[in-house]
Amino acid sequence: MQKLTPCLWFNFNAEEAVDFYLSVFKDGKVLEVSRYGDAVPSLKGKVLTMRFVIHGQEFQALNAGPQFPFTEAISISVDCADQQEVDTLWTKLTADGGSPGQCGWLKDKFGLSWQIVPSALPRLLKDGDPEKAARAMGAMMQMGKIDIAAIQAAYDGKA
Repeated sequence: MQKLTPCLWFNFNAEEAVDFYLSVFKDGKVLEVSRYGDAVPSLKGKVLTMRFVIHGQEFQALNAGPQFPFTEAISISVDCADQQEVDTLWTKLTADGGSPGQCGWLKDKFGLSWQIVPSALPRLLKDGDPEKAARAMGAMMQMGKIDIAAIQAAYDGKA
């Protein structure tokens, strides 16, 4: 068990959420499920928590009701190898009620915020040439889903 594990609070749809995340990210599995017991008779037998892992990162999903919905104050950032991975994750995570945001951010159908970031982006934004980096940043700020080729073109002064 890892020392620090993000706990995601769900409105009694943790099982559905975990199943969804495991369908989006193929390198994942459920590690453990606990259920409500006699202390909460109305929920006895229903899932209380689920520990799961995606790409080596453990998470805990908690079924606890509507009191604390997700906000953009917390997001999960995904380092993507290329445009195909960006496109695939963007499509899957915004499906069925998810919503696109700006600059590579989106919300999935459960309201959890994600940052879908191509690994090339930090290099372009942190370039030692401030003009190139500014052009890349300007292009990114106009985007929802990140388009690596468009940001590279802006960086190169060809946009």
